[in-house]
Amino acid sequence: MKKQTLVILIALLSAGLLASCGGNNNAANTPVPDPVVVAPIRASNEIIVDGVVVPVRSAALNLTSGGIVDEILVSEGAPVSAGEPILRLHAARQQAAVAQAQATLGAAEARLAELTAGPRSQEIEAAAAAVDAANAQIDRLNAGASTEDIAAAQAVLDGAEANLQRVREGASQQQLIAARNNVANAEASLRLAQAAYDRVSSQPDIGARPESLQLEQATNAYNAAQAQLQDLQQGATAAEIAAAQATVRQAQAQLDSVRAPARPADLASAQAELRRAQAQLDLLEAGARPESAAAAEADVASARAAVQQAQAALDETVLTAPFAGTVAQMTPAVGESVSPGVPVVQLADLTEWQIETDDLTELDVVRVSEGAEVQLRFDALPGVELTGHVSQIKPIGVNKQGDITYTVVIIPDEFNDQLRWNMTAAVTIQTK
Repeated sequence: MKKQTLVILIALLSAGLLASCGGNNNAANTPVPDPVVVAPIRASNEIIVDGVVVPVRSAALNLTSGGIVDEILVSEGAPVSAGEPILRLHAARQQAAVAQAQATLGAAEARLAELTAGPRSQEIEAAAAAVDAANAQIDRLNAGASTEDIAAAQAVLDGAEANLQRVREGASQQQLIAARNNVANAEASLRLAQAAYDRVSSQPDIGARPESLQLEQATNAYNAAQAQLQDLQQGATAAEIAAAQATVRQAQAQLDSVRAPARPADLASAQAELRRAQAQLDLLEAGARPESAAAAEADVASARAAVQQAQAALDETVLTAPFAGTVAQMTPAVGESVSPGVPVVQLADLTEWQIETDDLTELDVVRVSEGAEVQLRFDALPGVELTGHVSQIKPIGVNKQGDITYTVVIIPDEFNDQLRWNMTAAVTIQTK
């Protein structure tokens, strides 16, 4: 309508000018009238548009990860402070991932501490003792057997030979006499037990009487004495003689080994053991290699990053307020599934209002400047009229029903607690 009005005014001006300047063929004979003075057409010094009340600060909050709503911590319409949790998703999987990452980090840190701490004094002492033992073994091999070692080996051999001799000779006369006496004593005890048993053998409980037990014990003792006597009379078996001979040969070999000088193979083995023990001691004293420590540090850094990543995934299951305000709208309920990136909470600071209008066309917006005075009337509040000023003219216009329109933001000069989000307002802007 404003474009049409401007076009009509221009047409009327043109028609008036043509009428004043027009003529006919007798123009020379017609007196020229005085020029008509047309007053300049001035546009109105105000623009009236529709606007809407909105908070100065608001945000549609969403979660970066989807899931099931486990708990709603703030009810709709309640105030929240910056950083306060609003709702929480079910996060058992994320919590387990954090625990696992923390355990991996603990193991990596322990490994690094072990490498950088160096060996314990007990470990170095044990390695040094192994070196001393290897040196002592080499010294013994080079020095040969001592007199005491040879005497001890000789004593073992003498004992083995004496035992072989005893085995070959069999039982002595004294052993046979003692064995026969044992048989005679056992036989006498058996006769006494038999007589005692015979006196009560007719008793119905004979099996439970002590005479029965005494007779059995006396019989066993007699049989054992007889077997021992027969064993002594028969002499050593071939197996016993062979065993005694083997013991003699073993003792002889041990004596020969002690008397013989060290073999090159034994000396080489002892020297190899010394080198191994010395290398182990050197490794302990040198501590961890720089490469190993660097690798352990890298493992710790990687484990820490994994903990941070797991913690971030856990934190993403909690929606927190980015600024202090009021929960104007709560979309989900406990148990519902939410998708990542979909707004679930509308948060706003309801202590500051502004009015936005997107009705200014490209012909109007050029007449408006930031800081311009504004009068505000509200459809829902007939008795309320506020003043304000233009705080922002957004630089990009949009196509609205064929016209390019721009959004203008107005800040009221005073706060009115009767205002509500999305109330409509009549906005009168004072133009240039």
